[in-house]
Amino acid sequence: MNIIGLDEVVFGVEDVSGCARYLEDYGLLPVGVSAAGGRFEALDGTAVRIARSEDPALPAPLETGCMLRKTILGVADAATLEQIAQELGKDREVRRLDDGSLESVDDMGFVLGFRVTVRRAHGQAPERVNAPGAPAQRGPNTLGVDLQAPRIIARTLSHIVYFVPDCARATAFYTERLGFRVTDAFEGMGPFIQPAGTQDHHTHFLIQAPAHMQGVEHFTFHFGGPTEVLQNGSRFVEKGYQAFWGPGRHVLGSNWFWYFNSPLACHMEMDADMDLHDEGWTPRRWPISADNSQAFLLGYRKKWLPGPDCPPNGDYQ
Repeated sequence: MNIIGLDEVVFGVEDVSGCARYLEDYGLLPVGVSAAGGRFEALDGTAVRIARSEDPALPAPLETGCMLRKTILGVADAATLEQIAQELGKDREVRRLDDGSLESVDDMGFVLGFRVTVRRAHGQAPERVNAPGAPAQRGPNTLGVDLQAPRIIARTLSHIVYFVPDCARATAFYTERLGFRVTDAFEGMGPFIQPAGTQDHHTHFLIQAPAHMQGVEHFTFHFGGPTEVLQNGSRFVEKGYQAFWGPGRHVLGSNWFWYFNSPLACHMEMDADMDLHDEGWTPRRWPISADNSQAFLLGYRKKWLPGPDCPPNGDYQ
C-alpha cells in the first residue's frame, strides 16, 4: 500500500490558547485558528490540529485520557484509499467521511484517518555542509548561519511514538494489514516501522508499556538540518519552554533530536537528518541502552563570550 506517512495528528485539549502559542513558538504556521482550535502547519502542509476536548466532532479519547484523538496518514492516491478500505473492512468498521477520507481504528484502539496526502512542495533549500576534500555545497559568500533570518518553520511531520499494551499485536497490524516494514528494533521495547511510500527510517515507533500508560510518548517534525534544530531549540528554551532530552543525535535513524515538554500531555521533538532505508535494508535488533539510543547528548547553556575576564583555568561555569 502506498502510504506516504503522517499527514496530521489531532488533539483534544483544555487550553486552546496555550497550546496554540506553544505550537506557533515551536515553528508551525497557524491556519484557521480560533478560540475553538485550528491547524498548525509545517511548510509542506502536514500539521497538528487542536480542538476543545469536548468538541463533539472529535473521536472519543482512549480510556487512559490521552489527548491524541486521531492520527491521519497520507496516501499517494485514491486507489490506495480503496485498498485500505477493502483490507480494514474485513474485520472492523471503516467510515467514509464527507471530505473523502477514511476513518477506522488500529488493533490497540488508536483512531486512524487515511486521505490522499496534502503534502506540497515548499521550495526551501536544505542545510548545506562544507567538508574538507569534498566539493563545496555552500559556495563563497554564502553564510551557514544568519542571526537575522526570520523564524524557523518546520518542514514536515516526521513520526509519532505510541505506548502500546501489546507490541507484537500492534506491530502485526501495521506490517500485515497496512504494508509497513520494520527497519530496526530495541529488544524488549519495540520496533521502528516505515510505510511503503517513504524511505524515512520510521514514521512510527511502538513501545511496550502497561495498559494504563497507553498513549503518545512524543511526535515530531523534521527541520531543515541540525543547525535549525539547535538554533530553533535554543530560541524555544529562551522563550521559557522546558527541554526534556537533548540536544543530541540518535543512533537508530541517526536523526538529530531535541525533546520538549508540551501542553499536549506528551513530548514534542524537533528533529533533522534521518536515515533513509529501502527494501534492501536488513533491520537491526539491539538491546536497549543509553549508548544504543544516542551517539552523543549535549547540554544547553546560555550564550557566553570568551575574553580577558574569563577564569584562567577555563572554568566558565
